[in-house]
Amino acid sequence: MLINQAWAQGAGASPGGGMESMLLIVLMFVVLYFLMIRPQMKRAKEHKAMIDALQKGDEVVTSGGVLGRISKLNENYVTLEIAADVEVQVQRPSVQLVLPKGTIKNIQ
Repeated sequence: MLINQAWAQGAGASPGGGMESMLLIVLMFVVLYFLMIRPQMKRAKEHKAMIDALQKGDEVVTSGGVLGRISKLNENYVTLEIAADVEVQVQRPSVQLVLPKGTIKNIQ
């Protein structure tokens, strides 16, 4: 026929291979934790602390890129003054960055 038969190769596996492969998998999870999961948890904690510390008068940037000054605070929402007599209400977690005081000069 055209296709040769495939024969399994024997005597290639060592008896202690199970423990070594298990150790390799555990090592991979430890590296994954320290390189990806732990820094992400740290950033989330810093973001939550920043959101909890928001005050009236802070100048912020939202995740959508809206720049404004906080005029009202609620438990779940923040009202931003984005221009004179123009206010927008956004959710607190959408605030991404608190700017230094005096960054926004055109809102009176």
